[in-house]
Amino acid sequence: MVCDMINKVFSSAAEAVADIPDGSSLAVGGFGLVGIPAVLIDAILEQGASDLKTVSNNCGLDGFGLGKLLEAHRISRTIASYVGSNKEFARQYLSGELSVELTPQGTLAERMRAGGAGIPAFYTPAGVGTQVAEGGLPIRYDGDGGIAEASVPKETREFGGELFVLEEAIRTDYALVHAYKGDRLGNLCFRGTARNFNPDCAGAGRITIAQVEHLVEPGEIAAEDVHVPGIRVQRVVPVGRQETGIELRTVRQ
Repeated sequence: MVCDMINKVFSSAAEAVADIPDGSSLAVGGFGLVGIPAVLIDAILEQGASDLKTVSNNCGLDGFGLGKLLEAHRISRTIASYVGSNKEFARQYLSGELSVELTPQGTLAERMRAGGAGIPAFYTPAGVGTQVAEGGLPIRYDGDGGIAEASVPKETREFGGELFVLEEAIRTDYALVHAYKGDRLGNLCFRGTARNFNPDCAGAGRITIAQVEHLVEPGEIAAEDVHVPGIRVQRVVPVGRQETGIELRTVRQ
């Protein structure tokens, strides 16, 4: 028999995010429109937390996901690998309202994975010979076309005759993820391409909150299908089936 003391299920998204304070850092799963913890993001929007620092592949779309927090000026800084077609993101970045640390996509995933694994930093060839390693990437503009803050040079080291750049791991105050299945112990299973940044985000957060489409009993997820073990998840919110939208619709004229 499982003790109720380790039941991690919250009755609502609002309850699960209620204690997230201003200035928190959030690792947020998803890629494009797939695997986005949209219900949790909407709950934070309603809750009112501001000055948030987000870590995500992209910062949502206009009117969806993190794009909603962005439009409400709740995000002050983000680490991302892809700006995408979010016009408000581009406007805030170029106007100096938003600080942006652009990071190669694989490097971003590994920085979060390393954070969850307790690895403080690692060397990678990605970005060597570019401003990623040499510094000078605009993090924040001054609103007049000038650069108010730029990235600094990173340590490089040669291994086997090849140059690598040192990247630091990422740990955040909270992580928000979307899973297809989850049990009340926090074990998660992702479906299809929703298994993108979500597992890495789950490991990077000190407090990980998972919205799950299907809440099941412990043991109903086969051991080989547990993509994130419950030890990495502190809160589970059942949200029912979530539809995935279409990011870019192309039709014949």
